[in-house]
Amino acid sequence: MLDGSDLYELAIDGASFAKACGGPCTEGCVTLARIGNNAWALGDSKRPGAEPLRFTTEELAVAGIDPTRFGLPV
Repeated sequence: MLDGSDLYELAIDGASFAKACGGPCTEGCVTLARIGNNAWALGDSKRPGAEPLRFTTEELAVAGIDPTRFGLPV
């Protein structure tokens, strides 16, 4: 099972980020990409220079984030 330190060892070069806005937002500031089995990167399109944060699928679920809601496979 991945832990927080393992997640930051996964490469995200070439990851395909999708808009993951939860409402009628037209700016799409939150982005989400699958970066591995049970691993996700959460970014901010308004801060393209900031490194995306990394989470497991379980951590996203606890936060109420369902990647399938944004068209991403789990």
